Amino acid sequence: MLRLDDLTVFVRTAEHGSLSAAARELEISPALASAGVKRLEGALGLRLFARTTRSLRLTEQGEHYLTHAREALRLLKEGHEALLQGRDDFAGTLKIALPSDIGRNIVLGWLDAFQQQYPRIVLQLSVGDRVSDLYRQPVDLAIRYGQLDDSSLVALPLAPHNRRVLVAAPAYLRRHGYPATPAALREHNCLRFAIDGVIHDRWTFHGPHGAPPQSVLVGGDRSADDADVVRRWAVAGMGIACKSQLDVIADLRSGRLERLLPDYACEAAPLTMVCMHRSQVTPAVLHLRDFLRGECERLLAG
Repeated sequence: MLRLDDLTVFVRTAEHGSLSAAARELEISPALASAGVKRLEGALGLRLFARTTRSLRLTEQGEHYLTHAREALRLLKEGHEALLQGRDDFAGTLKIALPSDIGRNIVLGWLDAFQQQYPRIVLQLSVGDRVSDLYRQPVDLAIRYGQLDDSSLVALPLAPHNRRVLVAAPAYLRRHGYPATPAALREHNCLRFAIDGVIHDRWTFHGPHGAPPQSVLVGGDRSADDADVVRRWAVAGMGIACKSQLDVIADLRSGRLERLLPDYACEAAPLTMVCMHRSQVTPAVLHLRDFLRGECERLLAG
């Protein structure tokens, strides 16, 4: 049986002349894109692409089939649009897992505004920093920080260029001074975050002018498995934290926290919405993705 997502991968790969470019546009991994093309070729019993180590081009059979694939996708799109015609809202239940800090303090407000636009959507939220197992937990979507370890998940980027920043409260800095280098953090009380029982106590910094990254083993008298708690400790002047910029941007603008070592880039912390299958990427999910991505962009732009 032919799969719609495989047809889409085939058409986008043919248009771009590249599996990796098609994967980027569709927001899937290159491995998933390649598997989709191979699955389609197997279902058809045809070789659609001629591959070498440096190039990818359509075969004669692929050129002929491309016309039919495009037409099939066009008809399906028209049918979908016809079903949605005249609807100004979406309905259904979205079960979403959120990280604790940005979830409680930022995304909850955004979801209130989203639900006002689409009042027939019912939200069921799970808030916490334990990595959600989408295959076992009763959630449809998870919003996560960091790079995805499971390439089979469907990733919908919200803030792909977000990074961690080093922060402390003015009260702490008055008592203990400013670290001049990443290595100086060893002399400070660092507020560490634990996830799934593992304490994140090795902080990595990328120096100015292309200097090699530095990894510093930090210590302190506090750690927590809740990122919101770590941020609250930092605001209270208990130590230095390495936090997502999205989490602390309001504290930085208000002066509750100060950014430290601005010439050093901390670890990347992309914010992504993930789900298990392309079939879960419904119009409501896409609207939520676009809404949250716009809110993240506005927050970071100030």
